[in-house]
Amino acid sequence: MKKALLLSVAMMAAASAWAGGLLTNTNLSASFGRMMARGATSDIDAIYSNPAGTVFNEHEGFSLSINNQSAFQKRDVNSTFEAPFLTAEQQHKLYEGTASAPIIPAVFALYKKGNWAFQAGFGVTGGGGKCSFDNGLPMFDDAVMTAIWANADLAKMVGKQVTPDMYSLNSSLKGKQFIFGGQFGATYRINNHFSAHAGARINYFTGNYSGGVSAIMGSTPLASVALDCNQTGWGITPIIGVNYKVAGLTLAAKYEFKTNLNIENDTKTFEVSSAAFEAALADYKHGVNTPNDLPAILYVAAGYEILPEKLRATVEYHYYDDKHAGMAHDKQQYLTRGTNEYLAGVEWDINKMFTVSAGGQITDYGLSDEFQSQTAFSCDSYSIGFGGAVNLTSKLRLNLSYFWTTYSDYTKKSAAQAAGGTGYCGTPFAGTDVYSRSNKVFGIGVDYKF
Repeated sequence: MKKALLLSVAMMAAASAWAGGLLTNTNLSASFGRMMARGATSDIDAIYSNPAGTVFNEHEGFSLSINNQSAFQKRDVNSTFEAPFLTAEQQHKLYEGTASAPIIPAVFALYKKGNWAFQAGFGVTGGGGKCSFDNGLPMFDDAVMTAIWANADLAKMVGKQVTPDMYSLNSSLKGKQFIFGGQFGATYRINNHFSAHAGARINYFTGNYSGGVSAIMGSTPLASVALDCNQTGWGITPIIGVNYKVAGLTLAAKYEFKTNLNIENDTKTFEVSSAAFEAALADYKHGVNTPNDLPAILYVAAGYEILPEKLRATVEYHYYDDKHAGMAHDKQQYLTRGTNEYLAGVEWDINKMFTVSAGGQITDYGLSDEFQSQTAFSCDSYSIGFGGAVNLTSKLRLNLSYFWTTYSDYTKKSAAQAAGGTGYCGTPFAGTDVYSRSNKVFGIGVDYKF
């Protein structure tokens, strides 16, 4: 039960609510949402996706891009708990989690002069957004119910073994997790075809995890946990990139080094009814530090103008070295490998005013049962995005996008264990979780050339 309670409150390493790796958000612009593969572009959003390509931007001088995206996600746990004190119907329960981030801002600024380009950007570069499980999670419910059922002193007091119909159990969990990034860098065009970039991103982590559980028989508490924990931390990501452009072909690459990131607790509420609960939640006491590294990331892309200044296509690959990024209790060791991501997109200028585009992305994690938990699960997925751009004037462009993500359900089974063992949710009994997710993101942005 100790392990179950720790993981249920943690909400650590919660998968990103948007696009990218386990903790990394790659969709920082409306342009990404409408095409997905932006790794070979020289438009202003290349400040994130292809910074070495910004020096090939056609505009001399200063440019600015302001974007907002709204992401809405469901994270559900379909639980089967094979406990002897539950009826067959009671053993099955759906726990619904809702995650939303209606405001995901991003701002990019570019100054290009001759062979030099200087960039600055700000956005939500990682985190899981906000998530609420208003009816708690089986990690709480099942662990506490089992402890009450197995409590011999309590059974002696009431004259029989205590079952869930004899008490009320209330639980809820809420968490939020954002990583804000400020990026700065410079690109130099070495010759007419080749450019190189060096820069860095300053990352600031902020999160809050709150909720708890209470079991009451009549007017008598049996068990209770209450937690309200704020977390903050920061780290720096060095970034390098290269871009090669010849005729209609662009080849580009970007590498982000691993970011060492530790987060510190500022705990406002830490109330537990037993020493066992206190030990289980020790990581969330005031002042405790926890590793929460961002992984090293490699982006490579190839873009080609099928019709010059008319029709463009890009294919792209991302690798997230998640297995070597430190997580709480070295959770990363349970990954089988890093994350592979494959993207493709096409963009067509209908005329000088209108552009349409579409693209897709496949994300393949190195998951395992040991890595997955009810508040921090990921699912392999594919995303489809589309949208367009309108040149309202020669200097002002509007970008609109929509993409959705289809996830593969992940099933995790726990076998029954001997008394005192750790089966489902730390109990001796068997159980099964089916993790499922859904996601949709709307984006809008404006680009202005001064």
